[in-house]
Amino acid sequence: MSLSAFAASPSVPSHPVAPAPRGVYRPGVCNIGPAEIARRRQGAIVGTVATLAVAAAIFALGLPHPVRLVVGLLAAGAITGWLQVILRFCVGFAKLGVFNFGELGPMESAAHRADLRRAGLMIGASLLGGLLIGLVAVLLP
Repeated sequence: MSLSAFAASPSVPSHPVAPAPRGVYRPGVCNIGPAEIARRRQGAIVGTVATLAVAAAIFALGLPHPVRLVVGLLAAGAITGWLQVILRFCVGFAKLGVFNFGELGPMESAAHRADLRRAGLMIGASLLGGLLIGLVAVLLP
């Protein structure tokens, strides 16, 4: 799945990795500013390290192959974090109907729907990535 699949509508740029100038809320495209992005980056790093540490422990202990699916669950969380950093978009804020560029701001219903669409695509991509990573972990000798 390419990142262009995250586009919320034809009015959204086809390359949402750089969705909007910093500090500008764009429904379905960008809902967090630099401070929130930094928090998501910290979470993504922690999630990635936790995923790698748990995977290493599972393999080192020789736990049964089905247990390795846990790696996929953790990876899905880390992927969500990295997508939020890259896309400057918070899934949780979309669900709450707010954006944050220094202060939380409410959004109107059309903007909320656009943000919910983007959040759903991001969650789907994260779950798919986590599933693939989990399956690879299960299939490794």
